[in-house]
Amino acid sequence: MKIIAVGMNYARHNQELGHAIVNKEPVIFMKPDSAILKDGKPFFVPDFSEEVHYETEVVVRICRLGKNIAPRFAHRYYDAVTVGIDFTARDLQRKFREAGNPWELCKGFDNSAAIGAFVPLEQAGGDVQNLDFRLTIDNKEVQHGNTSDMLFRVDDIIAYVSRFMTLKIGDLLFTGTPAGVGPVSIGQHLQGYLGEDKLLDFHIR
Repeated sequence: MKIIAVGMNYARHNQELGHAIVNKEPVIFMKPDSAILKDGKPFFVPDFSEEVHYETEVVVRICRLGKNIAPRFAHRYYDAVTVGIDFTARDLQRKFREAGNPWELCKGFDNSAAIGAFVPLEQAGGDVQNLDFRLTIDNKEVQHGNTSDMLFRVDDIIAYVSRFMTLKIGDLLFTGTPAGVGPVSIGQHLQGYLGEDKLLDFHIR
């Protein structure tokens, strides 16, 4: 199982981080399977970062083996969705970017990919490009987005990625985060919603 993630897929998030470049193709990065955090287990703030940010995303689960998938057929390759958190060591990311180095370590560290309970796409509304999602911290809403605002649609992302690597059953696609990212701190309670369904619920330790 691999975790495929899309960076800079919401315009307002790009603005809040100061990204002025308009990408013509999806920005793809990977997380190892050791990044998965699930079943409501707590996230422990790592000792190598002073600024870990939450990034709330819709996560799509791949259900078929596929390579060189045409966009018009991409919808056949996923069957379930959830809410996830792409944890980012923002201070390390800035350091790596300034040096012109790869920044996998700030994204792919252990437990940096929190995922909630998956639900069938039909239960979530049926249209992957019209999913409302949000994150609360200590019962206060901090992020709210809709997949209709994506710069690159899910089907186009799947088609693009499958040109380079074979998609396998159980692979996860983190589809990008809207505006409103921010730091986490010990003791906080994070809850992620898809529509009105709470799918993600855990604490920061």
